[in-house]
Amino acid sequence: MMRTANPTLNDKTFQNIGTVTYGDAMTINGTVNKTAVMLLLLIAGAAYTWSLFAEGSSNVLIWMMAGIIGGFILSLVTVFKKEWSPITAPIYALLEGFALGGLSAILEAQYSGIVIQAVALTFGTAGCLLVAYKSRMIQATENFKLGVFAATGGIMLIYVLTAILGMFGIQIPYIHESGWIGIGFSLVVVVIAALNLVLDFDFIEKGAEQGAPKFMEWYAAFGLMVTLIWLYIEILRLLSKLNSRK
Repeated sequence: MMRTANPTLNDKTFQNIGTVTYGDAMTINGTVNKTAVMLLLLIAGAAYTWSLFAEGSSNVLIWMMAGIIGGFILSLVTVFKKEWSPITAPIYALLEGFALGGLSAILEAQYSGIVIQAVALTFGTAGCLLVAYKSRMIQATENFKLGVFAATGGIMLIYVLTAILGMFGIQIPYIHESGWIGIGFSLVVVVIAALNLVLDFDFIEKGAEQGAPKFMEWYAAFGLMVTLIWLYIEILRLLSKLNSRK
C-alpha cells in the first residue's frame, strides 16, 4: 500500500487507471522531465509578476489573486481528473508562478536577500532528501508515512482553523508571530513539508514500477510541485520571522 501525506498523491491515485505496455508507461525520467517543464513555467510566471512589482504596477495584486484562485481551481481539477493533467498541470505551474512571484517580490522589498535564500534552501533540501532517499538512508516505511501523514494533517487543520477564525477577527496567538514559539512552529512545518518530499519520491518510484499510464508523469510531477511550492512558502515564512527580529 502506498500512502503519502500529499493530498494529490495518495493511496488511491493509481487505483482504477490500469497498467500499460512499456513504451506507453510512466517512467522516472519522464516524470523528471515533466517536473523541469513545470518549474520553467513557474519561473516564467514568477518573473512576470516580479517585474510588475518592480515597475510599481498596481496590477501585481490582480495577477497574484488570479494565480492563487486559478491555481487552487486547477489543482482540484487535476486531482479529480488525472487524465487531464498533461494540460492542467502546466497551467497550474504558470498560475502558481504568478502568485509566488508577487509574494516573493513583496518580501524581498522588506527583507533584502530573502528570496535567494529561500530558493537555495528549498532546492538544497530537496536535493539532500533525494540523495538520502536514493541511498536508502531514509526509507518510506509504513510507520514513517503514517507519522508524516498525521503531522501534515494536523498542520493543515491549524491553517484551516486560522483562516476561519480570521474571518471573525480572531487570531491564534504565538504560532504566526515572530517570537520563538512562532519560529519554532515554522521550523516544524518546514521539516514536515520537507519529509513529504520523501513520500513523493517513493510514490513516483512505485508508480513507474507498476507501469502506470504515461499521463501519470504529469500528474506525479504536479504532486511533487505542490510539495515544493509548499516547502518554499514555509521557508519564506520562517525567514521572514527571523528577519523581523533583527
